[in-house]
Amino acid sequence: MPIYAVQRQLSGITPEQLSEAQKAAITASDKLSREGVRVRYIRTNFYPADSRCTCLFEAQDAESVRCANEAASLPFNKIEEVLDLNP
Repeated sequence: MPIYAVQRQLSGITPEQLSEAQKAAITASDKLSREGVRVRYIRTNFYPADSRCTCLFEAQDAESVRCANEAASLPFNKIEEVLDLNP
């Protein structure tokens, strides 16, 4: 399945809030998957210097990723397909 990156700007977020956002993304993805929407949260990278965040999801399409993030009430600037190159 394709991998999608969700780009966010999270100015002023605390580590605790970031952890809660991650949990919300996992919970929303799991719920949608149980309902037949193929989407899985992979991981988050946070860039503290400028409060940017990139979250990776495996999904059937970008729309599934958008639904997961909206269900988690997480703001996002962009969703795009990426190549996640792991050794």
